[in-house]
Amino acid sequence: MIDVQRLRVLRAVAEHGSFNRAAASLRLTPSAVSQQVAALERGLGARVVARSTRGVTLTPAGRIMVGAAESVAAELEHARQQVSALGTGRAQLTLATFTSGGRLLLPAALARLAAAHPHTVLHVREGEPEDALPLVRQGAVDLALAYRFDGPLPAGPAPGTRLEWTPLLDDPLHVVLPREHRLAGRDALDLADLAAEPWVLGCLKTEAYLRRFAERAGFAPDIRGTTTDYFFARSLVAAGVGISLIPSIALAPGIPGLATVPVEPPAPARHIGVATIAGRDRPPVATLIHALREEAARHEGRPGAR
Repeated sequence: MIDVQRLRVLRAVAEHGSFNRAAASLRLTPSAVSQQVAALERGLGARVVARSTRGVTLTPAGRIMVGAAESVAAELEHARQQVSALGTGRAQLTLATFTSGGRLLLPAALARLAAAHPHTVLHVREGEPEDALPLVRQGAVDLALAYRFDGPLPAGPAPGTRLEWTPLLDDPLHVVLPREHRLAGRDALDLADLAAEPWVLGCLKTEAYLRRFAERAGFAPDIRGTTTDYFFARSLVAAGVGISLIPSIALAPGIPGLATVPVEPPAPARHIGVATIAGRDRPPVATLIHALREEAARHEGRPGAR
């Protein structure tokens, strides 16, 4: 029989990339962590980690076991919530969300949830997708409002997990530039038109995305500033530091003196959706996902979404 505590230790090693950091997170000694991993390997008859001077990495068997550890943790947390609901008569629902998506979609959706399930206790946590999606896999949150650019989900599921993605809406990125800029009156812009412009960006993931699109257009963007806040990035545009690339739903509230121009197809976009664990069809979760889909449909493609 596989010891659940040993799986928990292996998951911490995988997350932190070293025995020392895993030990600190678990409040154990590095020796205890090493012993737990060694005992797991003996029980399996296979190596689960590879040690090197650069740290610890998972073997193929280790990746399988970390996937199992995620599933076990999620099931135990789900069971704990069910037992808690038996004692209190009140179900718990925990939601993680990124800021701009939550601001646009959550208020009306949560109002519908409260009306349909008045005895459900709601908890909301803010977090970017790379932080929120592992919490879904671990059972620490029931669902995450998240986004991805082109490609797989950030911090995608480990083998053995059952992360389910429900698409909500596409969120195209727009060029934001001073109203007096020579290109501000265009109906749409090709990124190649902006090759000589300095840039200010509102998040590091947007910077990586811009660099990929700029490379396709034949130039390397001149990045003059990066922030973690889209409003601040637009404020810097208004101050003349550079132009920016901002998702539609992060264009409100407006800032005087700025113009917003769509990017010509194929336009860069964020794809917004909800991540859950497959098979967790509790009524409050289903109600909230349905409400989020209705809100997304109401905002899709409308200027009000900006």
